[in-house]
Amino acid sequence: MTHASSQGASAKGKSARLYLEDFAVGQVYTAGPIPVSADAIKAYARLFDPQPFHTDEELARSTFFQGLVASGWHTASLTMSLVVQTLPITGGVIGGGVDELRWPKPLRPGDELRLEGEIVEVRPSRTKPGQGLVRVRTTTLNRAGEAVQTMIANLVVPRRPA
Repeated sequence: MTHASSQGASAKGKSARLYLEDFAVGQVYTAGPIPVSADAIKAYARLFDPQPFHTDEELARSTFFQGLVASGWHTASLTMSLVVQTLPITGGVIGGGVDELRWPKPLRPGDELRLEGEIVEVRPSRTKPGQGLVRVRTTTLNRAGEAVQTMIANLVVPRRPA
């Protein structure tokens, strides 16, 4: 099993780009942390998920969450930022779909997110010889090490040119 991190990716240099052949089942990667403020939670929610438990600290106290929490979609967006930081795939991180997406705990203001991921499948495309699929199991953790998001994503990754 190999290990990469956002620090490791940047140590390789900004020009280092990954191809399908650079991935193997069992590879582990990490990234983060990203701090999350109440202002960031409210700003995101005002644009994309305007519910009181995301936008108003006082009203949020009387909701299911008993306080301000980030939208799950905000958590997913921050996760995407961490994935992009740690997996410098040639041509960008291109999603081919998500098989599972869960938010087991809410993300709260003042927390920090970090990412732990594992490559669970690598396969060339049967119909498009220049690319393949990388399946990644990603867990986004809060400062306490609790999962605030889990996901299995399918990434479309180019093959290294001959």
